[in-house]
Amino acid sequence: MNFIREIFKEKNDAALKKQLRNILGFAPDNISLYKTALTHRSLRESVDENNERLEYLGDAVLSALVADYLFKRYPYQGEGFLTEMRSKMVNRQQLNEVALKMDLKKVAHFNKQDHTLRGSHIFGNTLEALVGAIYLDLGYKKTSKWVYNYIIAPHMFMDELESREINHKNKLYGWANKQGKVLEFVTIEEKLENGRRLFTIGAVVDGAIIAQGKAFNKKDASQIAASLAVTTLGINNNEEGT
Repeated sequence: MNFIREIFKEKNDAALKKQLRNILGFAPDNISLYKTALTHRSLRESVDENNERLEYLGDAVLSALVADYLFKRYPYQGEGFLTEMRSKMVNRQQLNEVALKMDLKKVAHFNKQDHTLRGSHIFGNTLEALVGAIYLDLGYKKTSKWVYNYIIAPHMFMDELESREINHKNKLYGWANKQGKVLEFVTIEEKLENGRRLFTIGAVVDGAIIAQGKAFNKKDASQIAASLAVTTLGINNNEEGT
């Protein structure tokens, strides 16, 4: 039986390597590292079996690589501009969109029956975990090259990002003021997950919860909620007053 299991495991690993080659541009040797990067905690509670630690690492590595890219691309821009551009490039919604375009949904492992995951940007988190895995597997220089070739160049359109409004909370507050609505951001839930506090923040308009966001700090959770509320309410740059 162990022999049969090993055969199936090798076949599954070969299939995953082929999928990852199509997505990442290379077939990793250390497939177990990438399996961990693709596994959400909704399927594996143990910290050494899910991707939260790799997500933490990948978040830091990606932020540093994007900061380095922006520093070189905009030699005459100040800290405020660079910080805002980095936020536009590595925020959860942006990374989730990139991850979906890269077809990470096809290889990500998560509890598909858990409907609360739909608005949690788990594919963007998976992308960060993969960056962490690539960093551990290939090192900083190769990861830097990969991030540029597979994330920045094909998916980050800098002219569009420069003009994009990122503070969804401000946009939502502006809409609420013009419409005479009462807007609040309330903490719906706060719980510990693997030693970290996970916040669920609701965007509440006239007492009704329009959208909810989850993150490991209230600021990110409220921005996610605001972003989803903007979409739900059909608000865009030209229709804030309608």
